[in-house]
Amino acid sequence: MPGLRLGSIAPNFTAETTHGVLNFHEYLGDSWGILFSHPDDFTPVCTTELGEVARKAPEFEKRGVKIIGLSANDIASHDRWIKDINEVGNTSVNFPIIGDKDRKVSTEYDMLDALDPTNVDAKGIPFTVRDVFVIDPKKVIRLKISYPASTGRHFDEILRVIDSLQIGDKYRVTTPVNWQKGDKVIVHPSVQGEEAEKLFPGYETVKPYLRFTKDPSANAA
Repeated sequence: MPGLRLGSIAPNFTAETTHGVLNFHEYLGDSWGILFSHPDDFTPVCTTELGEVARKAPEFEKRGVKIIGLSANDIASHDRWIKDINEVGNTSVNFPIIGDKDRKVSTEYDMLDALDPTNVDAKGIPFTVRDVFVIDPKKVIRLKISYPASTGRHFDEILRVIDSLQIGDKYRVTTPVNWQKGDKVIVHPSVQGEEAEKLFPGYETVKPYLRFTKDPSANAA
């Protein structure tokens, strides 16, 4: 059975979370979403990561993105650990975290660690790696990144990719290397001739296949 890929529909599930029992697709509604896993509660890297996500919650909200975390711990463990996250990160975790103790969701999303022999529970069953799934309003997986248990994620990069995906969907552009919101973007190759002139007047042609234009979302802001 092939794994989940970019373009796959994100599997739906119902799970216990720190906000009660949630149906994933119903929780997302018409919003963008991030489903991200962490290996274990009460661990150093995970504590810094979830604190950072909590601090960046307003940035995700501005982009219409709902967040939901996951690990193979139970809800009681999450509830206790959130107090540490809030204290260490000087923040408040307000997004739900799934208690996937039976690994049902993490197996469906292929999140379990096959690399790090130390990233296991007391019975030797693997915990999850640091997966990130960005899901659009049609429930299509648009980004999938896996980080090893030893490496904390850079959530500014995830925000950057969301900006790129959203501007691309709305304006028929792509984004170049190291792009940041407000930088020049690239006219999509499918936009040619008079249509390109109409949509992106004054665009800059470097090569016939490489045409830059101003970030159209900057004018809409």
